Amino acid sequence: MNPGSWSVTSGRQNPWRRLWQASLAGLASVAAATTVWAYQPGATGFETIRQSDLPRQGQEVLRLIEAGGPFPYEKDGTVFGNRERLLPKHRRGYYREYTVTTPGLSHRGARRIVCGGETVRAPDACYYTKDHYASFKLIVNGQ
Repeated sequence: MNPGSWSVTSGRQNPWRRLWQASLAGLASVAAATTVWAYQPGATGFETIRQSDLPRQGQEVLRLIEAGGPFPYEKDGTVFGNRERLLPKHRRGYYREYTVTTPGLSHRGARRIVCGGETVRAPDACYYTKDHYASFKLIVNGQ
């Protein structure tokens, strides 16, 4: 008798066949879940924020980055080390940080924009953090 055939006497399916079918179903569901994630347009693992939804001060920082400055803080435009390892891995010097001022504070505050790319004035991607690098949102174009 074939291992995948039905038992004539009991009317039940062969246990090896059930195991094989369960294994295939499990593999298929894992593959489907992986495929869905991998092919989602813009899937980056980051929440996004539209430029137009940034605080006004953040929108101004993006304009200054594009213009090449001048920036209000000495630390603006310096290398961001990505020590938290929350941003995609790149060589040292790829990321630069900029202060997003917070009205009413007399210091830099916690808000930053971190941009990465080979060209400082035209970065590949920029990220916004409102909690001093504890989390990031990818900045996307849009109104």
